[in-house]
This record gives sequence, structure tokens and C-alpha cells, in this order.
Amino acid sequence: MPVGLPEFVENPENRCPVVLLLDTSSSMSGEPIDELTRGVSVFKEEVLKDTKASLSVEVAIATFGPVELVQDFVTLQEFTPPTLEANGLTPMGAAIEYGIDLIESRKEVYKTNGIQYYRPWIFLITDGAPTDSWENAAQRVRQGEAEGKFCFFTVAVEGADMDTLREINALERPPILLNGLDFKSLFVWLSTSMKRVSSAKVGEMLALPPVGWGQITT
Repeated sequence: MPVGLPEFVENPENRCPVVLLLDTSSSMSGEPIDELTRGVSVFKEEVLKDTKASLSVEVAIATFGPVELVQDFVTLQEFTPPTLEANGLTPMGAAIEYGIDLIESRKEVYKTNGIQYYRPWIFLITDGAPTDSWENAAQRVRQGEAEGKFCFFTVAVEGADMDTLREINALERPPILLNGLDFKSLFVWLSTSMKRVSSAKVGEMLALPPVGWGQITT
């Protein structure tokens, strides 16, 4: 199959797409948003230490409060971490559906350009509760997980509505409560996971590193 877009001509590596859905509502203001911003930078620094991962991992970032695409898909070599600012409400349901649509659109680009890809990851980070309708988003998350379309992870910062987050996530992947504001350890874990994925074969089952940055609550 011919390869089309210049980005894929220059770099035909298999892709690991990751969407970060970041809660930037007003409750995240102050130290939480500062630590989250630093954590995203750590993600880039850690992935760039692995040549293959730096060519394979692609990141997109959407913030919510309101929903806004602040970074479309790029490899980590091309990624400039944004400075996040907290403001507004928590339209989590809309953000989740936006993230799922982003993934589906990106997969079509890969297919059109003959690029293989690993199962996409969607990473939701929030300290709150949805201020919009979230039931349809939850249905899409569970259906997408069941059909193997993506992996959906939720990281809850202290104060998050854990009961609602449990209803959004698939049963086999419950939300994880972050230890304090240890975003750095979280993003080191994410980068380590991406390195493992990018060094594997597409479709291969992998063991993820231990979650030392949070607690799984049921």
C-alpha cells in the first residue's frame, strides 16, 4: 500500500497513539495545574530517552473546562508541552466523547497511509465530577474497551467523584487514585508503558509496569 502524508514517508514506524484528556477546570488551579503541567513535560523527556518510542508514540491533548484541543497528534520529537491554565467547569462527558472521536479519526489516517498501529490509549485525569451528561460517554468507553478499540485509563486526583468514575470506566480497568500530586511518577509510568508497547509486535499482549503512583479502589 502506498504511503502518503510526508510525516509517514519520513517516519513509517508503527504508531502508539495516546490521547491525554486533562481536567483544567477551576478546581485544578494552583499547585495541581502546575504539577500537571510539569508532569506532561516529564512524559516527553522520558519517551525521548528511547529512540524507537520517540518515533512511535504520538500524543494528542484535549483539555476540558471547556473542551479544547490544545495539541493534535504529533510524535514526541515534535511535541511542545503546553502550559496549562485552570478555568471553567468540568464537561467530562463531552471531553471523553471528543477523545474517542480523535482516536477514531487518527486510526483512519493510519489506515489510509498504510501505517500499522498499536491499540490506542486514552488517559483521563480529573479532580472533579462531570458537570455535563456523561452516560453516553460511559457507554462508548465500555463498548470501545470490550471491542478492543482502545484502552481507557482514569486517574483521579483527590476530590474526584470516584463513584461516577467507576461507572464510566470498564469494570476490568477501574479508576486509580493518584498519590497526592505525584504527576511526575504517573507520567514516568506512562512513558515506561509506551516504551514497552512500542518495542512489541502489534497485537501482542504485554504486562504493564506496577502502579506505584496511585491506589486502585473498588
